[in-house]
Amino acid sequence: MVCTIFKHFFISPSNPSKPRPLSVLLSSSLSTASPLSDQTPLVADVVTLLTHHRSKSRWSHLRNLLTSTTTNKLTPFTFSQIALHLKSNPHLALNFFNFTLRNSLCDHDLRSHSTIIHLLSRARLKARAQHVIRYALVQSVLFGHGDPPVKLFEVLVRTYRDCDSAPFVFDLLIKSCLDMKKIDGSIRIVRMLRSRGISPQVSTCNALISSVSQCKGSYAGYGVFREVFSLENDEGESEVKRAVRVRPNVNSFNSLMVGFYRDGDMEMVEEVWSEMGRFGCAANEYSYSILMAVFCDGERMQEAETIWKEMRVNGIRPDLVAYNTIIGGFCKIGEVGKAEDFVREMGLSGIGSTSVTLEHLMNGYCKVGDFDSAILVYKDMIRKKFRAEALTIDALIGGLCEKKRLPEALKILRFATRDACFYPSRMGYEFLIKGLCDEGKMNEALKLQAEMVGKGFEPNSGIYEAFIEGYRNLGNEEMVSMLGKEISELEKQQEE
Repeated sequence: MVCTIFKHFFISPSNPSKPRPLSVLLSSSLSTASPLSDQTPLVADVVTLLTHHRSKSRWSHLRNLLTSTTTNKLTPFTFSQIALHLKSNPHLALNFFNFTLRNSLCDHDLRSHSTIIHLLSRARLKARAQHVIRYALVQSVLFGHGDPPVKLFEVLVRTYRDCDSAPFVFDLLIKSCLDMKKIDGSIRIVRMLRSRGISPQVSTCNALISSVSQCKGSYAGYGVFREVFSLENDEGESEVKRAVRVRPNVNSFNSLMVGFYRDGDMEMVEEVWSEMGRFGCAANEYSYSILMAVFCDGERMQEAETIWKEMRVNGIRPDLVAYNTIIGGFCKIGEVGKAEDFVREMGLSGIGSTSVTLEHLMNGYCKVGDFDSAILVYKDMIRKKFRAEALTIDALIGGLCEKKRLPEALKILRFATRDACFYPSRMGYEFLIKGLCDEGKMNEALKLQAEMVGKGFEPNSGIYEAFIEGYRNLGNEEMVSMLGKEISELEKQQEE
């Protein structure tokens, strides 16, 4: 509906309630391409060469034509006239554009760039259109001291009619700006469109909200959400403006919830969830996963289960993210039995366990002290060629060291470090070194400490204290004294 309205009318400044053709708004100072017989000889010759000369020598003929005399110099205006005659063959128009760039045959300006962008957009060649947009935006010579996104937008507006373009060309511009982290330019373009009673597509609005939330914070994203969906100052809004207003969808709310969740504002996640309900917008599996993550992080598992049941009642099949979220929640509070129930249910639903699933279980078993089960899960991970994160390995090594099961802990470390992509943490080494020192195995502890240094972890006061205590228990006062001096020097250096 938005695209249809965008294509046919905008708000008349003199009569806001009366629709007027979009072509009036998107008028152009470029004259519409006229028949070849009315064009300059250069335009006619180039178009004829491009459309009728099929051999590979087409481009060499063009090069000769465009470099033979100064009268055949290709200007941006002439290029645009040629390109408009090729609108039924946008691939050829793009090839011609690239040919002029490679051979430096035309000092392209914003208008010639815009012509190609429009022709690609009207042919729904969106990826290619965005490529040209991004190329144009990095050509500083095209913009002078102006704002590149805004200046390109203004020229696209002026050339829209003659190119018989597609409304989503402006969405492509906004999305390209977002890809290039030109967030402020994207916001300005959206505001200029809305000032004319035109709304970007909802997917474009969602991309803008997500980018603003990531770069400027979740509350800034929420402000953009309320602005682009006209949630402020609804009173006095004209019927036409209300008609073109785009409505948020579930992905709009998901973008907001993800932003607030990422920023740790769990209350606002729940507020956005409520607002989604007030809009009558049905949550999807991703929406439920975000809310469940809030409950699981806060160890509010009863509420997480309630949401899980609600999801089932509403006919939404939980996906992998949802399962991993609730499994992780139960493992976090030590209810590994319930987590196992969900793992079994997940398997019966045809969803296979991932490394995240198994890591949740490993951490859960470590939390309740069931290290035998944790080792079994780790072996299952290895069998499935999954890689455990360093923090998970640390939890297992630390638990085994606490239970005086040092050989098994060392074996876990040795196996993990065989993987060149695994990078151990300091904590795992410290657990093992302290355990070895407690058992008086000083030589083994020294070898492990040398390995730790080789990984880039310098010994800290905790490591020194472990060695001092170990040597003291063995009655080696000479080593105790020497290490005592070293730790004093280390502390002095840290103070400085």
